[in-house]
Amino acid sequence: MTRVLVVDDDAQILRALRIHLTARGYHVLTAPDGATALRAAAEGHPDVVVLDLGLPDLDGAEVITGLRGWTTVPIIVLSARIDSTDKVQALDKGADDYVTKPFGMDELLARLRAAVRRGASSTGSDEPVIDTGDFTVDLAAKIVERDGAQVHLTPTEWGILELLVRNRGKLVTRRQLMREVWGPGDRKETSYLRVYLAQLRRKLEPEPARPRHLLTEVGMGYRFRS
Repeated sequence: MTRVLVVDDDAQILRALRIHLTARGYHVLTAPDGATALRAAAEGHPDVVVLDLGLPDLDGAEVITGLRGWTTVPIIVLSARIDSTDKVQALDKGADDYVTKPFGMDELLARLRAAVRRGASSTGSDEPVIDTGDFTVDLAAKIVERDGAQVHLTPTEWGILELLVRNRGKLVTRRQLMREVWGPGDRKETSYLRVYLAQLRRKLEPEPARPRHLLTEVGMGYRFRS
């Protein structure tokens, strides 16, 4: 049974979508705010997310970013915002589709079916918590713990670690790290990466001088091994 997570702070819309989707054979999870949505996604592993942007605690774009930190689940934005800037931002953050309110149920169901098909054919690992044995990385909650205590990371340290963990086992080039963490227009020297990787190793590796998890591929980039 296809699992759908519906995120909206409007109780009437949640109820209506739950009734319509359940009647059509979907298993429906609901969340009235962003924080609940991120927890529900991590625990319930939905096949598709229907997300309103105007939530009471987090902006929907933040929820998309939180989800995309660890999962490739299809995300359909369902919003009353019709400005093209909002649409572009949501799609750039990682949403797969955008439906404006008011909406027709038949159209939404068609888009839902298409999103589920795309999700079923995509590859990727949707593990929100990665346990290395020495530390854990919760990609959904953006928390790192070592020896039972939370490790404080700067936003840049987290950005580097998140990108490496999401591509665990794969080589991530220095150019890709610079582009993803600092942006395509930033011309910082690659020596910045060495500094930040050294800081991450001191915080996370049992033996920073002999790292087990944050590995350097000389002349190419870095690789995360769990």
